[in-house]
Amino acid sequence: MSLRITSCNNYFKLKGVFNKESLGVFSSEFENIFDYFSTLTINIEDIESMDGYGVAALANLHQQSVSKKRKLSIIGLGCKDLYDHFKSNFAA
Repeated sequence: MSLRITSCNNYFKLKGVFNKESLGVFSSEFENIFDYFSTLTINIEDIESMDGYGVAALANLHQQSVSKKRKLSIIGLGCKDLYDHFKSNFAA
């Protein structure tokens, strides 16, 4: 299953597989997203699997939110690798 993104205003829901092949879908949807929204919520509850490219893409989006002083919330029980990435960065 490929990555599907549904949205309503500033709430986005990701569903499927977030990997190197689906990175283009994610990038095109979230390119310059903080020019349109000051707060953004991404639900990853329905992500079946995520590789390092998916983790890096979400980490990059987080970095953009910090640099542009915008609020980003990633919600849902999703990929353990993603939580480990953010956990290790905040601990350091």
